[in-house]
Amino acid sequence: MYNWSTDEKIIKKDKRKYAVWKIEQMVNFGLSGKKIDKSALKKYWRTIKIDPYRRKFLSLIVYGKRYFNETADFSSSTDRKR
Repeated sequence: MYNWSTDEKIIKKDKRKYAVWKIEQMVNFGLSGKKIDKSALKKYWRTIKIDPYRRKFLSLIVYGKRYFNETADFSSSTDRKR
């Protein structure tokens, strides 16, 4: 992934910030033929800043929920509400 506006050498020093930044870049600007790590996406779900419509779409794919609720904790819920 090429990014002209951020010095990746500097941001790589903080692993958490780099992981969040990389996920945000991949979701917002394209994957460049790569896949997003599902476990990392779940781990940083509440931290990443992405478009609300993309968030809803990804929540459907990642968590299997039809409607996304920001306060819901999907990791502990096993039942599907409609």
